[in-house]
Amino acid sequence: MTGSLFIITAASGTGKTSLVKQLLATTNDLTVSISHTTRSPRPGEIDGHHYHFTDVDSFVKAIGENKFLEHAEVFGNYYGTSEQSVRSQLAAGIDVVLEIDWQGATQVKKIFPDATTVFILPPSIDTLRQRLSTRAQDTSEVIERRLAGAVHEMAQYVNSDFVIINDNFEVALAELKALIIADRQTLARQQQRYHRTISNLLNKPAAE
Repeated sequence: MTGSLFIITAASGTGKTSLVKQLLATTNDLTVSISHTTRSPRPGEIDGHHYHFTDVDSFVKAIGENKFLEHAEVFGNYYGTSEQSVRSQLAAGIDVVLEIDWQGATQVKKIFPDATTVFILPPSIDTLRQRLSTRAQDTSEVIERRLAGAVHEMAQYVNSDFVIINDNFEVALAELKALIIADRQTLARQQQRYHRTISNLLNKPAAE
């Protein structure tokens, strides 16, 4: 059975990463694709777990070798998703989440038109500013740059299949999980998962 691809995107500070982390912890047969990046690790981040941290030369070489499903430069750093990793997990029947920006989502959607795209929005700009400041991981200059680009990023929500407002974390998580569950009940997925059961139900036993 082939897995489904879910693309989750949002402006920085919207709570996307926390939602995805809890989604993975409470949902079976679901994994997140670990992106490659050239930015430096933040406190507590582990190479190979949060990101595959790499240098610019290696990243550019990988681009030339077409190893990325999508890649983009965000605030002076490169980010990219390994195509081989995503395809192998989908082929194994595992549902895969891509936690990427809207530019990457656009690139992936062209290659996987059946992928489900979800855009996470904050309830207000003030809330977004507060969340960025509370993280205490970026300088005030970086925070202002992120806020300046947030409106443009959030305007891309119209290109997504679904939109979730992350005002209440538990509600947003439940809504996100509902999308995963609903996808698993579609005709195509159920035909793959229960082909034997369905076949047995529809094959009328021969009369004695």
